[in-house]
Amino acid sequence: MKKIIIYTFLGFLFFATSSFVLHKFYVAVYQVNFAPEKKMIQITSRIFVDDLNKAIEKKYSKKAFFGTEKESPEDLILVKKYFSENLLFKVNGQSKAIQFLSKELEGDVLICYCSIKEVAKINTLEIQNSILVDWNSEQQNIMHFTIMGIKKSLLFTDSNRGEMLKY
Repeated sequence: MKKIIIYTFLGFLFFATSSFVLHKFYVAVYQVNFAPEKKMIQITSRIFVDDLNKAIEKKYSKKAFFGTEKESPEDLILVKKYFSENLLFKVNGQSKAIQFLSKELEGDVLICYCSIKEVAKINTLEIQNSILVDWNSEQQNIMHFTIMGIKKSLLFTDSNRGEMLKY
């Protein structure tokens, strides 16, 4: 009986100290596709909405409610500004503006749809992605690219905010 109590106590202690520790994972995922027939780069991002609102609040010193019932037109303006300052693309050495098209909320994940127009061909693609990184140094941005049938993935972190792809 004494062994059962000791093993039960040790098992409880093990689970209490290891499996119940919560650690939030800070990651955003982006899908980037080149549509040559439309001369367009299409970008879909999946970002935790609460993290995005906190990053916007920190950067612009304004409380943001993007993707919630309290969302205002000003929140949309701030998100567009945030994206344009923190997600930069150079195609063949030329900076290209990202157009924010729309968004939808899926649970606590905000899906944003963006595009870059007037891209006929891609030889090089230079990307700077610092979305949420200034707010949280543990943030990881994973970008998956499908360009001319070639699939590549890149990881952007606090220490690696920029990469270049060659085709």
